[in-house]
Amino acid sequence: MRLPKSKTVEKAAVTLLLLTAACLALFPLLWMVSMSFMPEAEANAFPARLFPQHPTLHNYAELFGYQNMGRIVLNSLLVSVLATCLSLAFNVTAGYAFAKLQFKGRDKLFQTLLAALVIPGQLTMLPLFFLLKTLHLLNSYLGVVVPFMASLFGIFLVRQYALGVPDEMLQAARVDGASEWQVFRRIVLPNLWPIIVTLGVFTFLTAWNDFLWPLIVLSDDNYYTLPLAIASLSQEHIQDQGMVMAGATVTIAPVILLFVALQRHYVRGLLSGSVK
Repeated sequence: MRLPKSKTVEKAAVTLLLLTAACLALFPLLWMVSMSFMPEAEANAFPARLFPQHPTLHNYAELFGYQNMGRIVLNSLLVSVLATCLSLAFNVTAGYAFAKLQFKGRDKLFQTLLAALVIPGQLTMLPLFFLLKTLHLLNSYLGVVVPFMASLFGIFLVRQYALGVPDEMLQAARVDGASEWQVFRRIVLPNLWPIIVTLGVFTFLTAWNDFLWPLIVLSDDNYYTLPLAIASLSQEHIQDQGMVMAGATVTIAPVILLFVALQRHYVRGLLSGSVK
């Protein structure tokens, strides 16, 4: 069936608009990657060049050879993975409990948690800092991970998704003699898989890109994560833009690959859960 001329023009205009928006969004990233392969003279040239005339890996060799970037990448990976695992363990179990388990004060407690969502996270950093100081967790990996262990948004997201699991299915498993742990592990978790992947990707990306909280709790550069290291690098090598762009490329490449690999589950979880 052939579309009317007006519909064809409208479709072409929308496509062109989307392509323009995509190019505008991708251009800074592509230019960053291009600059990371430029020698220092080309990276600092004016007017700026879009592509390197003499591509080189010197910036990456310098970054990993003398800036201790390998350890910093491992720091970020350790913090992000640990934050993701702890976040899923606490948020998934708490969200399921608020959705399907009956206990005194459940609804009022959940309403209180929802009310706390309106409080900016920056306001809780000061008391959390003093709490970690009392527990001697400053300047440690665990100190960076603590804010991710249980998030109000994560509990809310899992709870809203878990409401869609049929109560009849859970009751049937209990009648057949399954314990609560077996019900949770064999029935609930498989049904929550899309939202688990969504929350896991969201938490990993947040922990990987977080700058403010590691800046507050970390003072030893042996524990620095990538955002802190790139900020420090840009101050120390402000003229060496190629190296700074190489560090930025190393920072964003893993998260882009992770998102591309899991985007199907991520989008499915968002569309099937409370965000819908």
